[in-house]
Amino acid sequence: MINQARLEEIVRHAAGIAMASWPGAGHEVERWEKSPGDPVSAADIAVDRYLKRELTALLPAAGWLSEETRDHPARLQQDLCWLVDPIDGTRDFLRGRSGWSVSVALVSGGRPLIGLLYAPARGEEWAAIAGQGAWRNGARLTASQRTNFHGARVPADSLPPQDRDLVMVDKPNSIALRIAMVGADEADLVATLRWGFEWDIAAATLIAREAGATVSDAFGQTLAFNKRDPRAFGLLVSAPAIHGAAVARLADRAAQLAFPDT
Repeated sequence: MINQARLEEIVRHAAGIAMASWPGAGHEVERWEKSPGDPVSAADIAVDRYLKRELTALLPAAGWLSEETRDHPARLQQDLCWLVDPIDGTRDFLRGRSGWSVSVALVSGGRPLIGLLYAPARGEEWAAIAGQGAWRNGARLTASQRTNFHGARVPADSLPPQDRDLVMVDKPNSIALRIAMVGADEADLVATLRWGFEWDIAAATLIAREAGATVSDAFGQTLAFNKRDPRAFGLLVSAPAIHGAAVARLADRAAQLAFPDT
């Protein structure tokens, strides 16, 4: 269906475009805010334009949904759709930190088929194909198999009092990299309790799932992609044996935050 080698070449080149502007390598990049507290840079736009041109040429039948491109309803009429975050973790990118990535997924029928996550500042290339597994730098991944919720490793800067039975590990700004950490057995649990966009998580959730993790929204329901409203409330990626405990732990908070007026 698709030239996998060419796809990887495109995403690798896109990561190189971002690296050429990364402040962590001594470069300067134009930056501004799309809205208060929502930074973007000229590198985000350059990577987005390159990926849109090259991925559309690679697979003309696919629609397009990206953080940095105006959404068009035509994608809803297409079974295949590219979901792209040109630089996931822009704050780390702009601070010269390594916790950012280029995220590309190909979705069909609401489910990711291919997921690529390139973090060039870390020297990491992640990939997954539905039904075939997941890899980092060519090494096959096996997700966390933790069975005890207490002590689960969570990428976090801090924990609320009710969650201090968990263990904090390094937290990259990129949510996609945090998800992938579960697939690489470097974390046991990633959870968010906010409205988030499909382009942030499509590639990484496939990587985690193909490595053996369990993936859902904050309520434990299956995620769907290329929806009219490209958002979902919350995300929960974990070792399979602790997923139910995580859903139960977050249930009241998720309901209060998702439906504050009920």
